[in-house]
Amino acid sequence: MRSLSVLTLSITALLAQAQAMAGDVGTASAAVKPLLGLPPVPIPADNPQAPAKIALGDKLFHDARFSIDGTVSCATCHSEKLAFTDGKQFSTGHHGLTGTRNAPTVVNAAFYTSQFWDGREPNLEGQSKQPFVNPVEGGLANHEPILQIVRTDPDYKKAFTEVFGVTDAQLTMDHVAKAIASFERSIVSGNSPFDRYYFQGDKNALNETQVRGFQLFIGQGRCVSCHTIENDQALFTDSKFHNIGIGINSIQDDVPRLAGAFLEAKAKGGDVDRIVLTDKKSSELGRFAVTGKITAIGAFKTPTLRNINLTAPYMHDGSLKTLKEVVIHYNNGGVTPADAKVNDYLSGGIRPLNLTEAQIDDLVEFLKALTSPQVAQAVTAAAQQETGHESH
Repeated sequence: MRSLSVLTLSITALLAQAQAMAGDVGTASAAVKPLLGLPPVPIPADNPQAPAKIALGDKLFHDARFSIDGTVSCATCHSEKLAFTDGKQFSTGHHGLTGTRNAPTVVNAAFYTSQFWDGREPNLEGQSKQPFVNPVEGGLANHEPILQIVRTDPDYKKAFTEVFGVTDAQLTMDHVAKAIASFERSIVSGNSPFDRYYFQGDKNALNETQVRGFQLFIGQGRCVSCHTIENDQALFTDSKFHNIGIGINSIQDDVPRLAGAFLEAKAKGGDVDRIVLTDKKSSELGRFAVTGKITAIGAFKTPTLRNINLTAPYMHDGSLKTLKEVVIHYNNGGVTPADAKVNDYLSGGIRPLNLTEAQIDDLVEFLKALTSPQVAQAVTAAAQQETGHESH
């Protein structure tokens, strides 16, 4: 089912991979520039990209055997047909269990300086290990079942020997994580209408509504303060953490007790990854769960806005269903509904925007212009293929 979508998206992925290995990311042919608007993909020195490693990571990413009931893979929550999300408010793990946070897209996750909504892992290698052993995701007690599979499966044994030069007991979870991370770093895509408008000077790439929306984005809407645009690239994230009034508002009266209880549990050896995905209230503490700093209460990572029109629902808790709801939340000054109480930990830059209804619509239309055609085509192809299968 995923073959067409993988094939379509791989146009971008393979270009990114080849250019990253050659040290020439972003210089594809003049006709097609899938990395237009993006910086070079950051590649760690101890985990260089290679086609065979990326292919191995792809296979591992889609292997549902790496879960306690054999039904959950990385792709369960990060599906190609949904722009590497799952389209749900909260992802579904083994035996139908659900967590507390929305699955962010993997597309362009390579550019983040930390992973997960609260930034508890510094890189993709660390991130890729956690879902397998989370009690509501993969459900494994430890990584040993995964190692048993990759050390005995003939295809995996051959691939790991080719890629890493390791066999049997030499093969560790670090090798598995590096392969998955390499695959994830290949899933990058720019070249949106905005990129062609802003970085190539194609004034026809955006329509009049989107141009007005762009002016609001960098002006009255102040979106660019956190969703950054540089002179030669635009990641649409500052890689920082902000309390924007999502989730935390519902528990703000209970924050002192929750924060104290969380710190106590953490001091006694509690696993942050497990706690935040199994306890809804603790999840809303956000970055505080990692740093323990009062200023980080309710703060979550600024997500990229690239392909945002394809990755609903929104926010760390999936509580906003449409882009218009997102813009209205910011227009209200960080509260939904508009008459709700503003939480005591709200980031300083969040305040009412005084946008009109027409301006809100313009801003939403601009956000739609951040969609990469390669990703949109992959999603469409996957949907068409699935419909074709159903019709038979």
